[in-house]
Amino acid sequence: MKGITPEDQGDINLSIERAKYAESLDESTRFWINEDAKYFMHQALSTPVMNVLSKTEGAYIYDLNGKKYLDMHGNGVHNIGFNNAEVAKAMINQIGSSLAFTPRRYTNIPAVQFAKKLVEVTPKGLDRVLFCPGGSEAIETAVMLAKQVTGKWKTVSYWEAYHGNGFQAASVGGQTHFKKGNGPMVPGALHIEFPNYYRNPWGFTDVAQIDAAYIRQLKLLIRNEPDIAAIIAEPISATPVVPSLNYWQQIREICDQEGIFLIFDEVIEGFGRTGKLFACEHYVTPDVLVLGKTMGGGMLPFAGIVTKEEYNTLSASSIGHFTHEKNPLCVAAGLAMLNYIEEHKIVEHVAETGQYLMGQLNQLKEEFDMVGNIAGKGFHLGVELVENNQKDRAFKAAERIMYDCMEMGLAFKLIEGNVITLRPSLIISKAECDFIVDTIRKAIINELAK
Repeated sequence: MKGITPEDQGDINLSIERAKYAESLDESTRFWINEDAKYFMHQALSTPVMNVLSKTEGAYIYDLNGKKYLDMHGNGVHNIGFNNAEVAKAMINQIGSSLAFTPRRYTNIPAVQFAKKLVEVTPKGLDRVLFCPGGSEAIETAVMLAKQVTGKWKTVSYWEAYHGNGFQAASVGGQTHFKKGNGPMVPGALHIEFPNYYRNPWGFTDVAQIDAAYIRQLKLLIRNEPDIAAIIAEPISATPVVPSLNYWQQIREICDQEGIFLIFDEVIEGFGRTGKLFACEHYVTPDVLVLGKTMGGGMLPFAGIVTKEEYNTLSASSIGHFTHEKNPLCVAAGLAMLNYIEEHKIVEHVAETGQYLMGQLNQLKEEFDMVGNIAGKGFHLGVELVENNQKDRAFKAAERIMYDCMEMGLAFKLIEGNVITLRPSLIISKAECDFIVDTIRKAIINELAK
């Protein structure tokens, strides 16, 4: 495990528990995992891999033996399900039209239609879009826009946050894992703590008091660090931690007073995950909304930003000069994804069913001292496992529970070493919610019996 700690972005793929899990796999699967490890660059969070998939469909992933797992991660692309038929049909039709790529300096009708659709569905006042291949590039674009418009060069973001790779994206990210060994990062990337109502360092329990303590950090930073161009954050953290409305309202007021951009990274949370079409709708409207992952319909890499008309002032320079900026195939997938969400009332479904799932998870908290905290909104939820009825993180138990759940057909990712993150496809049913909770319950019981 050298070079990675349990508190990092994902679960550890070189642990003893991972080795035990790998040994339990059949010979054919182990062969292809070894072949993968032979040719791909080894990385702490992706190679060696966990398993080999033969199919991804709906809310499920399937291994080589046809065993299916209800997938709680999906890299955030499966909001409307893997291999969605309507997205596939839109892509096939687009390819059949002999317009699968548009060179730069030209546009195409699907690109314009998708841009118009995004302006229509995002919060009022966000009227201009720019597309790019992935979330990291979208973050880079948003930060460059803020710097260009404000004439300032520093940023404030949050420790433990992940905003992608690339020097700017990794710099505003708050994780050592993506910075170490790279030498100097982009200068001016400042960080503060994200509000945490379960683990705040002062032991406060009053929400307003907790907010005030965290806001004080930002005010001190602004007072002592001039030239701040932007504050970059996920409205709800990846863990997840759900800030109060008051917290983001105060941040919005500070940004307006100081001439600072508020950039919301909704690469994970956008397009319905939190029970609103965009997570910022729970709070305030940012200056730049960053989108990605499921924006490609779960099939293609695609991302972008949506921002205000008043910032459309950079006609003499370029902040997003991407080859696939207006790729007709990507925008066809994105438009089909948005249409599917609307036609099938996905947002309403997530709001209702997510509340049901939260209620079922809270029953686990009542049943087991090991379940220390349940947090989240919609289908963006976290179950924090602790030891000794305290707040000590149950790293080893969490990993064993993760692999036990895998054996029972439930796949999820750990964040910070002990938080079970539940980000299922937004199409799951209440019956599948019951399966999620029952499976975690069985795995906890198995762990406690050891």
